[in-house]
Amino acid sequence: MSASIDGKTIIITGAASGIGRATAEVLLDMGSNVVLADIHQEDLDEVLAELDLERSRIIGCSCDVTVANDVEKLVAAAVEKFGKLNGLVNSAGVIMMDNAWDTSNEDMKQQFSVNVEGTFLCSRAVALQFRANDGGSIVNVASNCGKVGYKNMAAYNASKAAVISLTRSLSLEWSENNINVNAVCPGGVDTPMLANCAEWLGPKIGVESAELLSSMVPAQLGRHVKPIEVAKIIAFLLSEDATIIRGQAINLDGGDTPY
Repeated sequence: MSASIDGKTIIITGAASGIGRATAEVLLDMGSNVVLADIHQEDLDEVLAELDLERSRIIGCSCDVTVANDVEKLVAAAVEKFGKLNGLVNSAGVIMMDNAWDTSNEDMKQQFSVNVEGTFLCSRAVALQFRANDGGSIVNVASNCGKVGYKNMAAYNASKAAVISLTRSLSLEWSENNINVNAVCPGGVDTPMLANCAEWLGPKIGVESAELLSSMVPAQLGRHVKPIEVAKIIAFLLSEDATIIRGQAINLDGGDTPY
């Protein structure tokens, strides 16, 4: 893989677990400086301790991506520590499963607030730094749910479809500032979020959660996608090698989604 992100500074939201955490590992291995952001401070502290004991190329910031002031502080901390920004990974996200009849207004709003508004607030705040410098790259973690949809997660499906559309819009608007924006659309990734989905759905369909989780795999792949596999694609999209890939929503679901 290219070393074109060696020495670059990249913010990762939702960095305390799952795809965000795996992305931090990959970027550190590739020589990047990383700024880890998460709303769960205790989990964030654990990740910081595990990934870089000396903290030479890594800092952590508690951040609610739906709060503009938190996002501004996150960007300011990154610039103060490393001088400037080169990349952003919007990995923060929430899912609240329920059938469409029973989904509450509050749950709908929360998923759009974190998954869509949070992605937009972070992207714009970081892009302002990019515009003042030499440009940069943004990768949004969407989902194959945003393309095909699944039962019992109408709000989540819609929010991820919005992230895909937002990715295209920002790419079109910001390309003149040398800002490249893409999205990845994982599916069936072995993360705590997928396990939580199985725990919610299993009892409702009379299947043990562990059994259900083991069956939630891409048919062609025959296993769960690993967070590190998604992270490596994210790292590529952040690199200069991905310059010709713009405004795309790339499926990382083992072949489940054909478009």
